[in-house]
Amino acid sequence: MTPMQRLHQDCAALGTILFTVTSLDPAAGLSRRAYTSHPRDYPLQGTKPLERDAWYDLCVVRARPFVANTPAAFRDHFFDHALIESLGLGSACNLPLMPTGGPMAGHVTATVNLLADEGHFTENRLRVYQALVSDQSPALLACL
Repeated sequence: MTPMQRLHQDCAALGTILFTVTSLDPAAGLSRRAYTSHPRDYPLQGTKPLERDAWYDLCVVRARPFVANTPAAFRDHFFDHALIESLGLGSACNLPLMPTGGPMAGHVTATVNLLADEGHFTENRLRVYQALVSDQSPALLACL
């Protein structure tokens, strides 16, 4: 089992329904999907625009998690919100991944993206998700 598959399994056990990992390419203005639990809706290697907005400032510049527990809270940040909602998903969480060594140390180079039922990402669950991602971060980054 790969590190991404392991994290996907751990997050699914906590209630995550859709799980992706994306690598960030600020120079190209894109994020690229490196792992997906839903290849039909979110194909592997698919791209999304990486806009320099409030989400980018929070999750990439400040390396803080983005949490939206209702569709209204993520609509302005995700161009694909209609697809997310059509899948019956009502909350989103993006957790930054940051290398601790090498030339990109201290810079967010990827995100773990979790989608679940509305209201899913409580403070307690967020702490558990953050711990899982932190524990597996070096292995995840090595896969990108």
